[in-house]
Amino acid sequence: MTIGFYTTRGDYGCFSNFSDHGFELDGEYWSTTEHYFQSQKFATTPHVKQIRLLKTPKEAAIMGRDRSRPLRKDWEEVKDDIMRKAVLRKFDTHPEIREILLATGDEEIVENSPSDYYWGCGKDGSGKNMLGQILMEVREILRKGTSE
Repeated sequence: MTIGFYTTRGDYGCFSNFSDHGFELDGEYWSTTEHYFQSQKFATTPHVKQIRLLKTPKEAAIMGRDRSRPLRKDWEEVKDDIMRKAVLRKFDTHPEIREILLATGDEEIVENSPSDYYWGCGKDGSGKNMLGQILMEVREILRKGTSE
């Protein structure tokens, strides 16, 4: 069986980067993994704080995707590790969603995004599903009790 998610609704809504599960990371509080991830595109600039303080993850996504802002030069090399770090902290911080993730056993987890062929599976299922891959990696780390 494959476990799919896309929005914050449903049994696996907590897997979404828009889910309302805040955490502390890098000495700051982040409302969602989306806030953290989008802000890191602009590390060491004032854009980090601007994004961190936005009210919704949708606003953070819009600001993070705004290419009038100076994207860090190494973004393509570091984005997966940044996502992994944020997702791990989120599930490490919240026992109730950690249990949901661990209860998926060895099932494949897929972000059913019809438009995202990198983080999701894309409309035709040919996407990389990197968010699903990271969730499965985090599940394994938590299962082994090897996070921080």
